[in-house]
Amino acid sequence: MKHQLRIIPLAVALALPQLAIAADDKATTLPEVTVSASKDAVGATMVDQASLAGMRAATSDSASLLRDIPGVSLYGAGGVSSLPAINGLADDRLRIKVDGMDLISACANHMNPPLSYIDPSSVGSVKVFAGITPVSMGGDSIGGTIAVSSAAPEFAAAGQGPLVKGQAGIFYRSNGNAQGGNLSATIAGEKLNLTYSGSSAQSGDYRAAKDFKAVSATGSDKPGNLLPGDVVGSSRYKSQNHALGFALRHENHLLELKLGFQDIPYQGFPNQRMDMTGNDSQQINLRYTGQYQWGALEARVYDEKTRHKMNFGDDKLFWYSTTTPGMPMDTEGRNTGALVKADIALSERDIIRVGGEYQRYRLRDWWDPSGTGGMSPLTFWNINDGRRDRFGAFAEWEARWSPQWLSQVGLRHETVKMDTGTVQGYKSTGTVYPAQAAAFNAGDRKRTDRNVDLTALARYTPDTSQAFEAGYARKVRSPNLYERYTWSSGSTMVMNMNNWFGDGNGYVGNTDLKPETAHTLSVTGSWHDAAREAWELKATPYYTRVQNYIDAVTCASVGKTCTTRTDGFANLTLANQTARLYGMDVSGRMPLAKTAGYGSFTFLGGLNYVNGKNLTTGDNLYNIMPLNVKLAVEQRLGGWTNTLEARLVDAKTRLQAVRKELRTGGYGLLNLRSSYDWKTVRLDVGIENLLNKHYADPLGGAYVGQGSTMSTGVPYGVSVPGMGRSIYTGLTV
Repeated sequence: MKHQLRIIPLAVALALPQLAIAADDKATTLPEVTVSASKDAVGATMVDQASLAGMRAATSDSASLLRDIPGVSLYGAGGVSSLPAINGLADDRLRIKVDGMDLISACANHMNPPLSYIDPSSVGSVKVFAGITPVSMGGDSIGGTIAVSSAAPEFAAAGQGPLVKGQAGIFYRSNGNAQGGNLSATIAGEKLNLTYSGSSAQSGDYRAAKDFKAVSATGSDKPGNLLPGDVVGSSRYKSQNHALGFALRHENHLLELKLGFQDIPYQGFPNQRMDMTGNDSQQINLRYTGQYQWGALEARVYDEKTRHKMNFGDDKLFWYSTTTPGMPMDTEGRNTGALVKADIALSERDIIRVGGEYQRYRLRDWWDPSGTGGMSPLTFWNINDGRRDRFGAFAEWEARWSPQWLSQVGLRHETVKMDTGTVQGYKSTGTVYPAQAAAFNAGDRKRTDRNVDLTALARYTPDTSQAFEAGYARKVRSPNLYERYTWSSGSTMVMNMNNWFGDGNGYVGNTDLKPETAHTLSVTGSWHDAAREAWELKATPYYTRVQNYIDAVTCASVGKTCTTRTDGFANLTLANQTARLYGMDVSGRMPLAKTAGYGSFTFLGGLNYVNGKNLTTGDNLYNIMPLNVKLAVEQRLGGWTNTLEARLVDAKTRLQAVRKELRTGGYGLLNLRSSYDWKTVRLDVGIENLLNKHYADPLGGAYVGQGSTMSTGVPYGVSVPGMGRSIYTGLTV
């Protein structure tokens, strides 16, 4: 049956070329932005379709499609669930929209982040705002906004008959034996569109470039190492995504309805104590857009339900007593939102954007009893009936004063209300759970934050070969439910389960946390040829100061009592402090040569540097990407595109002491990519980590892929290693 499923996408793909050729002349669609890494939208960086197409065969993780955007780095997690960071700020500090929906990770380990709900083959456009984010693009964030959308609906051209088209693709990657496929099909008239898209991906555990650990069984009855030394345990995954879209167009009005479904039966996490053993999500997304004489109107309502499960995967289960049947952890999340936004053209110079937004989020996180020991006889309630509601309103004024000068200022107010129900531990007697649960239940858990965002940005374009932007942003983010409401600090096992950082430590929340307020200054200079086709150089220095930055602290420093541990890791809580970040993003390209026989050669480059400091403690900030450089040469000849790429990363030596962050060494990776693009067929082949270089991912966290919730398994001090050499190929029709 597995072989049949692999053959189906290819069989369909081979049947589609004639349909696609016939459809090319019949389709009309909304205009798409196709400027690679441009800043044509105020403050935004966009990725074009050609760049997206070249990366899809090499990854099943949509977040990795952002890796070439200046300032973006990725926290390591599961194979389809890495977490993007922008200039050192990551996860919930970013506003991430998928088809306009503000999705929220429903997991104590943040295993289901927003971008895990869309497959790379379904991504039609990517827009990133770093730091200076217009208030119309979202609040409740301090690091920036990432907006990822599927392809816009297409309709048949007038008088051309129905539009019928489709796409199918398959891929294979040697490391981990990763494989999968995708299929999409559209049938549309001049007014009605029906589109289906589906994808599947799976992989075994990947291999590092060499043996990277020596697992110790000291103090345990476990006989040595379960996996070969180069296998990165708990890195396997399997994922399926399906979407059905309906669109109705009438003159200047468009109504879209999208139904989405995701099934992830398993996904390992090498830097978490648990693995995902199930993630089911259903999404309903209704959107209206209309063009009027006075401007444009957009309205959206959506609803998303997540059922998430965690337990020990096979690689971790090896380290547990056979008398323990596991540690089931269950989560239910419900995310409902609405948005109304209007762009009002007051004059040829002035545009006013006004709107309102509402988000209602509910979370239940419980752990059923297991066995007859410490995890019984009661159900452990980590978060019971968690509630987080946002009400936002904004106004934004954009003015084009002259062909050279443009300005944008905006104001946004948000009210965030949070609360949670009563909790209980595994036992109603003893010294571990009852007293803490009683104290939490007796306390005032309601919190209301009133947050104000302010942005101001100006662009100066003196001529067709250069442009400059400068801006200031005041952005505010309220804590998430896990930061405020996780409550148990009497058990290392329980604290280990509440870890959305991937550092192997244990955490307990703090109901007294205040919202983070970030003040960011940023300047961008861009120099290029008049057509922006041959060469370009762009540089963006920035500075951010965060008041009430939520950082890890020792429990004693805020008057909490946490159980001690001796395995090298730490049990910590959270507190408001002051932080600052500064850095520079540089990117560019330039032609090298152009010949009749060998085509054109172009140099591509990028440099990212960020420095993060906790000004309250003098400690470094956690998981800050070291200085890194990308150097590439791209050759184009006819339908061929060939790229040789080097990625150079400095050693990570600025470590956060309180988390016992691990040092990683500097390294360089060489990647080779090639593609051939016919009119209706695209072939991608490549080799990642061509020289099979061994390295530790600076943002990969602590390796516990074969460790337990306690002290057995992989000892403290091992970083998650990067993937060894992988040969990949993909075919899209």
